[in-house]
Amino acid sequence: MPITPFHFGHGAAIHAIAPKHVSFLAFCTANVLIDIEPLYYMITGQYPLHRFFHTYIGATIITVITVLIFFAALKLSSRITLPNPFHWQSLSPFPIWLGAATGSYSHIAFDSLMHADIAPLSPFSKTNVLYQLIPLGELHLFCLFSAFLGLVILGIRQLLKSKR
Repeated sequence: MPITPFHFGHGAAIHAIAPKHVSFLAFCTANVLIDIEPLYYMITGQYPLHRFFHTYIGATIITVITVLIFFAALKLSSRITLPNPFHWQSLSPFPIWLGAATGSYSHIAFDSLMHADIAPLSPFSKTNVLYQLIPLGELHLFCLFSAFLGLVILGIRQLLKSKR
């Protein structure tokens, strides 16, 4: 399923461990942008669903696009007041880059484990050596556990912050 929240689980854990170094919002944005591709091919009934943006070269381009979107939004927010529910206006370039890159590349790695139609090293190789390396149920459990771990860490951090 495109734009699956399963991809967000490990991003939540990574962000919870290093909140000042990894932008969870950039992580999620990169994941969503990558999954526009299979969504388009699903809607139009074309196979394979996972094509260029589900390669590491495509993920690199998505990383750059995500960073450019964030930089443009930050530039715009310096001129006009925009809503800031996720505190994205306080982000610096490094967490944006790291969040976008982590989101893009992990997306390709995880999708490579579960989708037969991905060639992550294309155009250099049409094979997917990661396919079914980890059983799908275990992969989903890892994603859910990561999300739970991230939420627990963020909850504990918030609780400690409120006690100060």
